[in-house]
Amino acid sequence: MDKQGVYLGPRLRRLRKDLGLTQANMASDLEVSPSYIALMEGNQRPVTAEILLRLARTYKLDMASLADDSLPDLVARLQTALKDPLFADIDIAPLEAADVLTSFPGFGEALLRLHTAYKEGQFALADRRQAAAEGAGEDPGDPVAAVRSFLAARHNCFPALDSAAERLAGVVAEAGGLVAYLDSRHALRVRRLPASVMVGSKRRLDRHRREVLLEETLDGASQTFQLAQQIAYLEMDEEIDRLVRDAALNSESSRRLAHRALAGFFAAAVLMPYTAFARAVDARRYDIEALSRQFSTSFEQTAHRLTTLQKPGQERIPFFFIRVDMAGNVSKRLDSAGFPFARHGGGCPLWSLHQVFSTPRQLVTQWLELPDGQRFFSIARTVRSGGGAFGVARVERAVALVCEGSQAERLVYHSPQQPVVPTPIGITCRLCQREQCTARSQPPIGRQILPDHYRRTEAPFGFSD
Repeated sequence: MDKQGVYLGPRLRRLRKDLGLTQANMASDLEVSPSYIALMEGNQRPVTAEILLRLARTYKLDMASLADDSLPDLVARLQTALKDPLFADIDIAPLEAADVLTSFPGFGEALLRLHTAYKEGQFALADRRQAAAEGAGEDPGDPVAAVRSFLAARHNCFPALDSAAERLAGVVAEAGGLVAYLDSRHALRVRRLPASVMVGSKRRLDRHRREVLLEETLDGASQTFQLAQQIAYLEMDEEIDRLVRDAALNSESSRRLAHRALAGFFAAAVLMPYTAFARAVDARRYDIEALSRQFSTSFEQTAHRLTTLQKPGQERIPFFFIRVDMAGNVSKRLDSAGFPFARHGGGCPLWSLHQVFSTPRQLVTQWLELPDGQRFFSIARTVRSGGGAFGVARVERAVALVCEGSQAERLVYHSPQQPVVPTPIGITCRLCQREQCTARSQPPIGRQILPDHYRRTEAPFGFSD
């Protein structure tokens, strides 16, 4: 360690706030002046080895907790955002982005969120233009689209809920599990009942009998998730309502969907607490199946949770998550990776996401390349819901996690010895200009189709220059 100390201003400020301390409180604990704390937090004074030892001794800290391993990822994200044509006339050196994030990580995160909101607006505009070009009016009151935009604009990250869930997870563990916690904290008994009694419900709160009722064919991961989500409704309703109000959603349906999504976020955070889960992610190199077994969660729940690890200062790889059925209908989509695929309707059949139904439960990896040259790494597999007894309907869907190609080497699924041969895909046929694609179902917008009186191309359409 440098004898002169290191500059840890933002991390020291975040630590102080996490501990619920004022600058005066921390100054008293460390036997320094409040002004010295202010100078260290402002990176105007280094944190010396002596102060680091006092921090560790006073607050029982692991010294490694003050390290910031996420800085390279944040710098890469900010540099990617700054390549947007919006900033083309501003000369920003790469080192400037690193300097901003080192000294002012909150400002950098704010800029990234604003840029995400800007991209959301651009995508929404593209949606409207495509709908107009195809002669179909877009429903401005689509609650699902509104909630997806709400989640994407925040990188599917809600630090207040994560922190509350992490605290609750410790209390639940001490109580002996979710069932025991519901009994001791809320005087609620958990019962499992046949589907015929539940009448189409997976979970139901019977306040009169003080019971939480679960449909008995739910598997273990689904049962624990439903109990955790019920706790979210019992204990976190006010905080979730505040987040939904801040979203300024324009319909009651979208507000209810957002509330349900945030309750689900909280439930997943209870089952997979942020700090423990993030450490396990690093140790297992994002091995989804291994993580699901460690935390007793399903493959889909675990993959979904990986998209939420964007807590400022503790970020992991940003992922795009999508779930589709055999007909290609998108039933869930979460984006913290800036992956533009499937935002404008339709999908590309060259992506293995649409092919894994032929190899159930087998994980398939694939390199993808968009028309603009961006490369992404995809992990796809089928998942099943329902069932649990003879004659009970099952639903087979496919899920995929996608990250930027530059992040792939951090995944257990990536083999450095295997050559990268990306599959060229498009966002959707109407926005893809690849002329030779034999999988094309529609011509791209703005291209004139050639007649085939004398020549028939292998691709479904021939285009003029």
